[in-house]
Amino acid sequence: MKRIISLTIVCAMAMSFCASAVAASSAPVASATTSAPASSSVASPETPTLFNEDISSGVPAAVGEQIANEEGAGSQAMHSPMPIMATGGPMDEFMRGGLAPVDYSQFKDDNITLNVFNWGLYISDGSDESKDVIAEFEELTGIKVNYTTYDTNETMYAKIKSGGADYDVIVPSDYMIGKMAQEDMLEKLDLNNIPNLAKIGEAYKGLSYDVNGEYSVPYTWGVVGLIYNTTMVEGEIDSWNALWDEKYADNILMFNNSRDAFAIAAKKLGMSLNPSSAEDVALIAEELKLQKSGVQAYVMDEIFDKMIGGEAAIAPYYAGDAITMINDNPDLAFAIPKEGTNYFVDAMCIPKGTANKAAAEMFINYMCETEVALANCEYIGYSTPQVEAADLLPEELKNSPIMYPSAEQLANTEVFSSLPEEINLEMDAAWSEMKAHSENGNSWMVPTFIVGALAAIVAVYMVRSKKKKQNNY
Repeated sequence: MKRIISLTIVCAMAMSFCASAVAASSAPVASATTSAPASSSVASPETPTLFNEDISSGVPAAVGEQIANEEGAGSQAMHSPMPIMATGGPMDEFMRGGLAPVDYSQFKDDNITLNVFNWGLYISDGSDESKDVIAEFEELTGIKVNYTTYDTNETMYAKIKSGGADYDVIVPSDYMIGKMAQEDMLEKLDLNNIPNLAKIGEAYKGLSYDVNGEYSVPYTWGVVGLIYNTTMVEGEIDSWNALWDEKYADNILMFNNSRDAFAIAAKKLGMSLNPSSAEDVALIAEELKLQKSGVQAYVMDEIFDKMIGGEAAIAPYYAGDAITMINDNPDLAFAIPKEGTNYFVDAMCIPKGTANKAAAEMFINYMCETEVALANCEYIGYSTPQVEAADLLPEELKNSPIMYPSAEQLANTEVFSSLPEEINLEMDAAWSEMKAHSENGNSWMVPTFIVGALAAIVAVYMVRSKKKKQNNY
């Protein structure tokens, strides 16, 4: 998702994206041999410095450059999250256009239904006195929205790949957008139908997963960190090593999706979170096996009940959701580990073959309206790339150490790249094997137990049948 939500929790891109900025050189790229910056927790009294924007590229200068060429992505070295802006192509042509606003009434009498597939509770839905953005879109346009949810990128991808359902709008994460574009699973957007794209900060356009801005419009961004209960751990947490610490055994939660889990183990080992070989995947998988005996549960949305209720001491999760949990339980804190972490962008896309492409583009444009983007940001707790919505945030929210990591911390982040298919297959197989791996390393124990249980059931049935026959004589 990502992700369950909370009222009046806001995160947004720095206001410096809207103003003239100072060009600066790229920050050093994190690597296994460089010293990592200190982590930051919610309780830190320091106000994070908002990074500057490089006017020439539209990129936060303190964050550095990402390698834009995704071909052979698995062989890339570690890199920081913001790539060089693409030049030319439909994005530049659109930005010169000065297009008129969308006529939201144009499909009012066409009986259109849009199928929107998004992360769980990742939109302002009218609860807790929030704006019901779906209901207001339906009233504004006459278009009905059938809104359903998923819990991981992989779940969404598998459902669309199988052809089991038709969707008009989806909200994948960056690496999944790259993968789906490479597999011809996404429509190219008609940017004439999305004039509100001009309200999206330049730092989020032309990223490596969609260099020419043809397939996606950014929805949210954020980082992954550690959420922990200050009453159940010793001191402040600042390292991924805490997830392997024996003193927290049975009080550790872990991501229940392979890409995030592998990324954490990779960063712990000082590696890129984008493995480049089968050997890399195997090494990371072994690290996850070493962790397994101390893991209470592999979770996604289940994390909220467990961490808010004090059922676990520590877990990795997304920054926006960490704020939700901290609001509900003040004993919780959040830290960005010193080894570095994942920086992600989730964006709106249109799956290939939709029958309602223009209406889907209208929905995407509507989601970029300032009041709508602000309502979503306030409700779900994730940072918004919509600069006008960012301008409307209170100063204390703009300075949140969770939603606004410092320039130093952002320079030590890395984005997921779209991995070669052979690496994806290796990772999927290694993840399945790791999940089946028993605590003492005997992965055969589970199937052996099942076979033994079935044999016992058969034996009991035979004994009862024999007794029944004897009773008939």
